[in-house]
Amino acid sequence: MDVIVCIKQVPDTRHVRLDPETNTLKREGVESMVNPFDMYAIETALRLKDEFGGTVTALTMGPPQAEAALRQVVEYGVDRVALLSDRAFAGADTWATGYTLAKGVEKLGAFDLIVCGKQAVDGDTAQVGPGLAERLGLPFVAFVRRLVQVDPQSRSMTVERLMDDGYDVVETPLPALITVVKEIGEIRVPSLKGKMKAKKIEVPVYGAAELGADPDSLGLAGSPTRVVEVFAPKPRGNRVRLEGSPEEQADRLIEALRGDKLIAN
Repeated sequence: MDVIVCIKQVPDTRHVRLDPETNTLKREGVESMVNPFDMYAIETALRLKDEFGGTVTALTMGPPQAEAALRQVVEYGVDRVALLSDRAFAGADTWATGYTLAKGVEKLGAFDLIVCGKQAVDGDTAQVGPGLAERLGLPFVAFVRRLVQVDPQSRSMTVERLMDDGYDVVETPLPALITVVKEIGEIRVPSLKGKMKAKKIEVPVYGAAELGADPDSLGLAGSPTRVVEVFAPKPRGNRVRLEGSPEEQADRLIEALRGDKLIAN
């Protein structure tokens, strides 16, 4: 099976900074990492490769420094990588990101499955996976926790989709796109062979021209949603600190709840 995994390099949450002009995250010069949920997508693809053969290709969109994320996943066993990088992609919302990734997938050629993490930890929208599936006209299953059966011969797969009250069993034809959750399985450790390959692998970079992309569909220009203001929410209500032993604090809390108000110390 030939599997494409879309990954994202996200800022380390300890070093998040905002651009005051664009109200978007500053990524250049900020310590970054592979989006944690995308590592489960990588593991899913590698397990399919282990069972059925084929190739695993990692695709990402970002600034030049995102090359480091691609080299990192090669350490785990990824065969090919591709970086979509162009100033024209900057400031993209999930709609424009889905368009650019779709053009990148078309550039890579034939595939059997696309796997994404359920969401990115910086935006937390969980919109890019389904948006990409819609762009490519693919069947889509979100929040996959287990691959029940994959049959390359019949071009179908059965998965368990995590739900609030349990799980659904869903069958879908291939090619398809799925997003996975951490319950999909434990991530393997990188190999020495993979680390050596990661240092030497050539990372192809595709810009807007190479993708044949519509300039009006890229970056801020192609984003129907924008962050217009970023601010810290103002604290609401008064706070009361309960002191004393745990028993005394519990008594005071019970007293306050019974009186429908907090009692100051």
